[in-house]
Amino acid sequence: MKILVIGGTGHVGSFLVPMLVKSGHDVYVGTRGRKPIKIQKNFDGVSFVTLDSSNEAELADLKKYNFDVVVDFPGTAYKVWQVLKNDISHLVACGSLWMFGYPKVIPTPEIQQNEVLFTGYNRRGKEIQEMKKESGKSKAVFSAVMPPNICGPGKIPLDHIGGRSIDAHKALAEGKTVYLPEGPEALIGPCDAEDLATLFALVINNREKSAGQIFNGGSKYSLTATELVRTYGKIHNVEIPIEYISWERFTKEVAVDIGAWWHFYAHMLPDISKAKNLLGYEPKYTPEETLARAVAWMKEEKLI
Repeated sequence: MKILVIGGTGHVGSFLVPMLVKSGHDVYVGTRGRKPIKIQKNFDGVSFVTLDSSNEAELADLKKYNFDVVVDFPGTAYKVWQVLKNDISHLVACGSLWMFGYPKVIPTPEIQQNEVLFTGYNRRGKEIQEMKKESGKSKAVFSAVMPPNICGPGKIPLDHIGGRSIDAHKALAEGKTVYLPEGPEALIGPCDAEDLATLFALVINNREKSAGQIFNGGSKYSLTATELVRTYGKIHNVEIPIEYISWERFTKEVAVDIGAWWHFYAHMLPDISKAKNLLGYEPKYTPEETLARAVAWMKEEKLI
């Protein structure tokens, strides 16, 4: 198949593109072209298309390529759908577990749980549901993959304050005191980008089974905040002291923005049974292993 991966040089895309090439597909990567492309390893045979996927005119220009499949990582899938749904066979979008809102149950299935408090995720989540309803009514079918917290080599992993800060990771490596909210702890991913890429590849290579479906991606289990910190301690071979403080103090002094403290508030344990039963999805890495892979990558890049 002829496949366009928009955002293919990103974290998950950098794993997905070589998988698709290895499977014998004709793979193109869409990039904005605003800065020199950092060619990833194992990208031999890949073609590149300069593209702003939020621009309808540039999307319309893609019709000349006769793509079979388009994968959208940047969150512009609805624009792609509107322009190309009668020209391609399959559109695969990347969403987020956060698009379901605060979970009522865990593991969390692929259905709306509560109101989504993040404007961008709220809009994109509604767009994904709309495309799901329209799947197959034109030439194209639609599928989406909803990851939890993404980890693994190629991106700074989640830290103990709900961000991806180099300084925070240096503090973890040095064994400095960590402050966590007291009381019951939320479950925190993480899931390896390679495992998520595997799920995307399964969705692409099984069009009939994935048509009109939303799939959760994720690890087989999740870690609590305490387990996250202790895992970093084992990786760095240091004892990291943990001081538990009130939720009010944590959100006012440690993780102030909702995008940070939400990691410690809403469980991130997706139900991946649909992907397993329909597509044979089996995560390769545990949360601890993907954290170790991410830290090893940071050290190789001399970030810490």
